[in-house]
Amino acid sequence: MRLPFCKKKKNTMNKSKTALEANIVMALRNVYDPEIPVNVYDLGLIYEIKVDEDNKVDIKMTLTAPNCPIADIVVDSVAAAVRDVPGVTDVAIELTFEPEWNKDMMTDEAKLELGLL
Repeated sequence: MRLPFCKKKKNTMNKSKTALEANIVMALRNVYDPEIPVNVYDLGLIYEIKVDEDNKVDIKMTLTAPNCPIADIVVDSVAAAVRDVPGVTDVAIELTFEPEWNKDMMTDEAKLELGLL
């Protein structure tokens, strides 16, 4: 009898985590690179989103160029947007340039918006 209860609880936790991740993506779609009129998620700047059991969020992201003059603004905006998502307890951002960002990482919507399709 106990096993199905545990399994159901885990499933509920997974649904909750999935909903939180979806809300994080929605929040990231409201963060724009000030130099490009496309959000950071659709630009392909977000490489990884991890949510642990305490709802601490780890994000691995990049920038369009390593010497981006507004890097701090973009990273701070991403952290603030995720921090504002209900349920998130903490946010850590890892900035990486491996792999190097390229236009192929953008969603089709972003490419269309920038006239690349």
